[in-house]
Amino acid sequence: MSQPIEFIMIGGFLGAGKTTLIARLAKRLQSEGKHVCIVTNDQAAGLVDTQLLKSQGLEVNEVAGSCFCCNFDGLTDAMEEFEKRQRPDVILAEPVGSCTDLIATIAAPMMERLGEKFVHRPYAVVLKPNHGKKILSGVGGGFSEKAEYIFRKQLEESEIILLNRIDELSEEDVRTLKEKLNEQYPGRKVIPLSAKTGENLDVLYDAFQGKAAPRETMMEVDYDVYADGEAELGWLNATVNFQSEDSFALDDLSVGLIEDLRQRLLTLGAEPGHLKVLCSGDPAANEPVSVANLIDSDSQTVLSIASGVNTPNAKAIINARVRLAPEALTKEVQEVVQSVASRLNAQTETTQLDSFRPGRPEPTYRSR
Repeated sequence: MSQPIEFIMIGGFLGAGKTTLIARLAKRLQSEGKHVCIVTNDQAAGLVDTQLLKSQGLEVNEVAGSCFCCNFDGLTDAMEEFEKRQRPDVILAEPVGSCTDLIATIAAPMMERLGEKFVHRPYAVVLKPNHGKKILSGVGGGFSEKAEYIFRKQLEESEIILLNRIDELSEEDVRTLKEKLNEQYPGRKVIPLSAKTGENLDVLYDAFQGKAAPRETMMEVDYDVYADGEAELGWLNATVNFQSEDSFALDDLSVGLIEDLRQRLLTLGAEPGHLKVLCSGDPAANEPVSVANLIDSDSQTVLSIASGVNTPNAKAIINARVRLAPEALTKEVQEVVQSVASRLNAQTETTQLDSFRPGRPEPTYRSR
């Protein structure tokens, strides 16, 4: 009988750094000869994370249109589809950043139905430091108490808490966050690391050699509060083509879209959960992609992946999760697209745009 497939699910709030960490962990697992597949998840199609991971040569399937918990069969179908090509040794799963209650709705039902096929590694949640410092200190993270409820529930159900971005934090910040996590969420293994630099990745890798701990009872979740917290965020996925008679820097396009939107959201007082843009040039040329992002209102726009490419044609995938009505978010993004296009002397064509508030979570299964 084949060895069971390792199932590793890594959760965490919007902008926590899950995708960067998953990519780095996948590369580490591949270096040991393991066949690694990744399942991404979003409330709508057109996810930056999926294209980013694929651009790094990783094998990815996307479950779009609802969270894993509300589309359990979509998740299992995505994992079965991998096997049609080559059976994975490891499946890494990245749930939607506004989701929680994943042990009761994903891990436990998988073990009940597919227990012999998979071995579950400990559930890890990536902590977003900027919002985490505010929420754990009780001063608020720019969202309502209902949205913060989701943030806290994610930490509550974890076995491992990954204190990310330590390359951006002082030793005092790391020490304070660890103390607050140990006080408020005792019993969890807290691992400070940097998904960006790989610092302490070995510690996480070692932690994933063990099995997920059995749960005698499932976490209690108030789905009314959970639903209201998710609905606080406007959600936008858009794909826009830019075409100019003159070449422009692809990095200028990705940074310009994020920076212009950042400035507008500051003026509106609208807290971003995450803004992310991936820009690509001519696909036939196999050029590198450009990725820019913003994780909260206190941060600056970051060019996380520079392409160094100049091109007259580009495709931009835009993902925005903001405390703002979807209609207002759509208006701001459309105006930013036109403003940046004007600076680049480019024409635009929007080929996809979805903007909405997430609906009430209705899990396919929930273990008690």
